[in-house]
Amino acid sequence: MRMIHREEFLEKVCSRDEVRIVDVLPRDHYLNEHIKGAICLPLDELEKRASMLLGRDDTIIVYCGGFSCLASTKAAEKLTAMGFRHVFDYKGGLEDAKKGDLPLEGQLHRGKTREFPCPARA
Repeated sequence: MRMIHREEFLEKVCSRDEVRIVDVLPRDHYLNEHIKGAICLPLDELEKRASMLLGRDDTIIVYCGGFSCLASTKAAEKLTAMGFRHVFDYKGGLEDAKKGDLPLEGQLHRGKTREFPCPARA
């Protein structure tokens, strides 16, 4: 498990590799607002549902509310202990994504479809 910041988060999301973005906040938070493409896997459901939703060799980026939230770090540690090999903790989470104007989804963002600001590929 490794902590990453917005720049590295974007690098991974914009790469040609498939990345699983995992929101570990409670389901109601996810329904209101989450990073585009994220799946909902609340911390308290992680051990029960992770193996159904994620592959052991997937690149997994977990996030929570922001720098002061510890849920993503706990989730990353649990996933690593469960045998998931490529787990990253996006420490800034939703708070940092908003500051960076990253695309968000959910009830608060209906009709505001945007893409990640990835550099053009040749």
